[in-house]
Amino acid sequence: MKITILSVGAIKEKYFNDAINEYSKRLSKFTKVDFIKVNDEPIPDNASLKEEEAIKIKEGEKLLKAMPSNSYKIALDLKGEMLTSEGLAKKISEIFTYGNSNIVFIIGGSLGLSPDVIKACDYKLCFSKMTFPHKLMQVILLEQVYRAFKINANEAYHK
Repeated sequence: MKITILSVGAIKEKYFNDAINEYSKRLSKFTKVDFIKVNDEPIPDNASLKEEEAIKIKEGEKLLKAMPSNSYKIALDLKGEMLTSEGLAKKISEIFTYGNSNIVFIIGGSLGLSPDVIKACDYKLCFSKMTFPHKLMQVILLEQVYRAFKINANEAYHK
């Protein structure tokens, strides 16, 4: 079993990296966690919608190229399905049991994911209708994946 986090942009803030490292360490009891980062594209001030779409497409091309081919691909998308923590635990368990032993979660840059990336994914997951910084989203995602593994192992943590 392996979880991969594929994301746009580097995380420079120590507090985000500390949290990511902590949840990665906790998850190591259950699964291997890998990180693939692609460079984000600069967004000019007052970028037009057309410019923003072009940036999303460029970032999307990088994500598609970096996407592990032998994985169940989950896009973090505002139009995706919202699950409870227990629902995510069940989804992860089902993928590992009946589908694939590798799951890749894809987190877009500040403009989101391109339509091509969303189309290439097996599942669309929405954590909230609110918008979160993509750097913070990695922390939230890792915490919920850790919680899912604890739920699936019937271990205390999730209540």
